[in-house]
Amino acid sequence: MDGSRTVKDFTQVNYSHNNSQHQVLLLAVGLSVGLLLLLLLGLMAYYLWWRKTKKGRSQYEELLPTVPSVPACSAPAILVSQGSWAMPGEIPFILPPRFMAQNHGDLKSEEEKEEEEIKMEAWPQRDILAHRGSLSVSRWYPVGTVLAGLYSIPPLNEVVAPPPGMATRLCFSVEYRHSSEQLVVSLLRLGNLPPRFHGNVTLVELRLLPDDRRPRQAKARGTGPDPEFNDCFIFQVSGVCVPQSTLSVCVLSVETDGKRHAVGRVLFPLEGELGQAGRVLWRDLETEDDTQCSELGDVQVSLCYSPTLQRLSVVVLRARGLQLLTDAGVCVQVSLQIHTQVVKMKRSCVVKGENNPYFSHRMTFKLRSQHLDEACLRFELQQPNDVRSEPPTLLGVLVLGPFMYARGQQLQHWMDMVNTPQEPVTLWHGLCRAT
Repeated sequence: MDGSRTVKDFTQVNYSHNNSQHQVLLLAVGLSVGLLLLLLLGLMAYYLWWRKTKKGRSQYEELLPTVPSVPACSAPAILVSQGSWAMPGEIPFILPPRFMAQNHGDLKSEEEKEEEEIKMEAWPQRDILAHRGSLSVSRWYPVGTVLAGLYSIPPLNEVVAPPPGMATRLCFSVEYRHSSEQLVVSLLRLGNLPPRFHGNVTLVELRLLPDDRRPRQAKARGTGPDPEFNDCFIFQVSGVCVPQSTLSVCVLSVETDGKRHAVGRVLFPLEGELGQAGRVLWRDLETEDDTQCSELGDVQVSLCYSPTLQRLSVVVLRARGLQLLTDAGVCVQVSLQIHTQVVKMKRSCVVKGENNPYFSHRMTFKLRSQHLDEACLRFELQQPNDVRSEPPTLLGVLVLGPFMYARGQQLQHWMDMVNTPQEPVTLWHGLCRAT
């Protein structure tokens, strides 16, 4: 009994072991088949995506061929080769094929398409030419040619030719945009530049007086008698301040060694000049000899500052148009001020008997760089009295300095001195009455 029971138990254990191995084998086969199916599905999806991409790419290349096909029923078109594209006389303008959406409800039957093609071929040539703009054709079709000569940009000297005359003129345009409160100044070109400046580089400095502290610069794109600029400048200014503003344009000629020469200046008051926005304006440059004297007279001053030596050099060159009361002569008193304190005061010698005296008197002042925005120079033209005990008669006053003290050309002279160290800057200034 014990032997038969042992054989039966062994048989059951062996059967259960074989059954478990069979289940494991089936599970492994099922997993392998599933992975293989997933791989095949992925490859199929990638293949379909690749075909779709290739089809769209071929349609795009068909839309822009190198040489488009032209139907025989259409008017002849001039095809321009790629090698002779420098300046074609005519450019073919051709409608591309219209790709319809792949919707069976919108597609026309083959019979309708054949009927349309037969109608197109039956149309006379004049009808085709008369209805070019309203055709919807599922193929390339020329609708005409574009004449390139009509759209070529002529040279700037032909568009804005200077008016007759030999004076040096500046061409520009001014426009004020009320929505953004911007003054747009377009600097175009110069005309009739003096011959001695033809080989130099031409610079232009723009300021919006009286409050603009630093200039906007433009460099000419070439040399010669009529240099061109084609630059645009934007000034942010409110509509209330525009009528009280004046556009100052100074033209400079720069030699190869960096030495600058003043060619002239244009002062353009904006009051009443913005009615026709964007119109081209020509203005003659005012030179030193052309500028009119002020009521009290003018004085010519040269300023130069050396940052290394911390020295301010002032040269009073000459004066003109002075209103002399006696024949006692004229002298210039120059004082350096920081805020309201007079730091140093110097006086030139007395020049007698002339309304346009020549001084050529040089003075130097010690001034640190950190005080350039706090200091100013006050010039007083005085006429001594016959009685020494009485003070001299004041003929006029001039103040040169930063934004704290000066505006307009007086501020411009000071800023030019600061921006070009160790280079003398010479300008004429009108005298004012003492306040």
